Amino acid sequence: MVSVSLGSLSAHACACGCGIFDVGTGGLLPNGARNTVSLQYSYLDQPRNWAGSSSAPAAQNDDKHIRSEFYLAGWQHMFSRAWGLQVEVPYTARHFTTTDDDTGVVGSHDHGALGDIRIMGMYTGFSGDMSSGLVFGFKLATGDWRYKGFDRDTAIGTGTTDILLGGYHQTYFGTGSWGGFAQTQLDQAMNTRAGYRPGTELDSAFGIYPAGWTLAGGAQVTPIIQALVSLRAKDHGVNAAPGDSGYERVLVSPAVELKVHAFRLYADVERPVFQHVNGNQLVPHWQGKLLASINF
Repeated sequence: MVSVSLGSLSAHACACGCGIFDVGTGGLLPNGARNTVSLQYSYLDQPRNWAGSSSAPAAQNDDKHIRSEFYLAGWQHMFSRAWGLQVEVPYTARHFTTTDDDTGVVGSHDHGALGDIRIMGMYTGFSGDMSSGLVFGFKLATGDWRYKGFDRDTAIGTGTTDILLGGYHQTYFGTGSWGGFAQTQLDQAMNTRAGYRPGTELDSAFGIYPAGWTLAGGAQVTPIIQALVSLRAKDHGVNAAPGDSGYERVLVSPAVELKVHAFRLYADVERPVFQHVNGNQLVPHWQGKLLASINF
């Protein structure tokens, strides 16, 4: 069975695209193991300006380029087949090129720091095979949001404490030779921090996969095709830019999962097929992730 997871402000970008990495990730949903430890690497490069539903001249956006690398360490513990706990600790390295508001000079900033830690409970007792579940918890304000080279919506942390609520369902069809899944997660900020409150975000993943192939040594390889949908409302606050935040995105993502006994290796590439943003925002040509996990 494939496992799927779970100063002045000008034009703004990193709000566009980071949350989608929290869904559609192999090896993160409960699968009967008592413990799961995982490491994930995600890459997001945002080099082009976008306005509405189409490309726009770079001159319309004071921000020119954002490149982010996300490193995520996760631990999941199932107390029983019905209840579990998941903790995710992120680290982000970010490159940001923008126009200085005072001098008009384009300059770059590079910064890496701890991100916003997530602590989530899980209920998987709807059925004996754990094919459906709820996820609920908090995103803590542990990420760095004070770095002077970044705007608030480009900062590694939001500075806010958020409620996380989601769910998933896995199913089989076609005499059991094909599987499918749906997953969604809501991120709702509960407070405003230093004049900034990030917009509510809803990220969902839908996918199907065949039975896959069995290789020597019992290894299994499974291809996956999925659609990712990301919706984000406008940011708020005196240090936010509501006119240049908020979006709707749809991505198509081919993926592959390798399973060798208790070890899983998952990789995908995500390409936008529809993007609509408010104002001007930087968007990617593609993004992707790689995840390794082990059950014990």
